[in-house]
Amino acid sequence: MTYSRYVALGDSQTEGIGDGDDTSGHRGWADRLAEHLAAVNPELRYANLAVRGRLAGQVRAEQLEPALRLQPDLASVVAGLNDLIRPGFDAARIAATLEDMFAALTSAGAQVVTVTYPDVTAIAPLVRRLSPRVHDFNTRIHDAAARHGVTVVEAPAAFATDPRLWCADRLHLSSLGHTMAAAEIARKLGLPTTADQPLPPLPPPATWRVVATELRWLATFVGPWLYRRARGRSSGDGRTPKRPALTPVR
Repeated sequence: MTYSRYVALGDSQTEGIGDGDDTSGHRGWADRLAEHLAAVNPELRYANLAVRGRLAGQVRAEQLEPALRLQPDLASVVAGLNDLIRPGFDAARIAATLEDMFAALTSAGAQVVTVTYPDVTAIAPLVRRLSPRVHDFNTRIHDAAARHGVTVVEAPAAFATDPRLWCADRLHLSSLGHTMAAAEIARKLGLPTTADQPLPPLPPPATWRVVATELRWLATFVGPWLYRRARGRSSGDGRTPKRPALTPVR
């Protein structure tokens, strides 16, 4: 199937954080998926409404109506990770927020695609307590998607075990991770893609290196995140979508 109008809704992953920078621009899996789509239909137009730091409720409040006005025949909805890592996460409430977007977009005639989240406790031991949340949330995403004919893309096993697919913050995909995610979603949509080459295995890290990595992660990423939370700030404050209108893929 070919698509003519693709609209991406979401947070930092969909914006493309981890694949580029604020100076040169962020590419990300949604941009890369648009390129797969444009290879089949060069007339494809693409909009990306995602903004980093957004909670699922903010994605619904800020992006759903603009997305509907663009009349997409394909939409991606990826949100909830920012909610999942916060205290008081309510999987049922966040899944219901996603389902509201699924229902509105599919009722408007769009094919909708979403993803489940990998359990990255193998490469981020300090977030092990989040593992039950991830599995519960994924189950609820599947259930909500099934009620509206939404395509669900499961993260390949490598995303849960290979640090090369993640940035140093372990929250955002690396360029390689974004590339592989786009290819996996493209395959799920039935688009022609080349097979991913398996990554060479990594040697097991020394214990001291694991400890040093965890301490550096706490100081470099967790600390600043907690500081922003204490001040009621977000990484997306003052930011707007990078691609608010449907334009050709170049």
